[in-house]
Amino acid sequence: MKLSEVKDILKATIETGGDKLDMEIRAGAGGDLMSDILRGPKEGVLLLSGLNNIQSIRTAIIAGASALVLVRDKTPDEEMKNQAREHGLPLFTTPFTMFTACGRLFNAGLRGVDKKRTV
Repeated sequence: MKLSEVKDILKATIETGGDKLDMEIRAGAGGDLMSDILRGPKEGVLLLSGLNNIQSIRTAIIAGASALVLVRDKTPDEEMKNQAREHGLPLFTTPFTMFTACGRLFNAGLRGVDKKRTV
C-alpha cells in the first residue's frame, strides 16, 4: 500500500514528508507503549500512536518505522516536526481513534507485523 493511500484512508493531514507519498508501506503497528514498539516495527512499517511527544518520533526513528501517524487529532509541536524532517520521517495526523484507524487500514488490506501463528 502506498503512503498516499494511507493518507486517504485515514483522512490524514500531512505534517512532514509530503514528498514521500509514493513510499510503499508493507505492514502496520499501533501502540503507545514505546518499549513495545521498539521490539516490532522495521522498514516498510507504518506506526500509529496516540503519544504526542518527541518520544514517539525518536521511537519511530530507532525502530526503523517508515512513517508515523498520530491518532485522535493530536497536533505535533515544532520540535516533533523538526526531528521528523531531519530524519526523513513522514508524520501524519488523523482524526480517527487508534482502533478505528487500524481497522480502516486492515479493511483496506494492510496487515500487522505479527508473526504468522499456527494452531
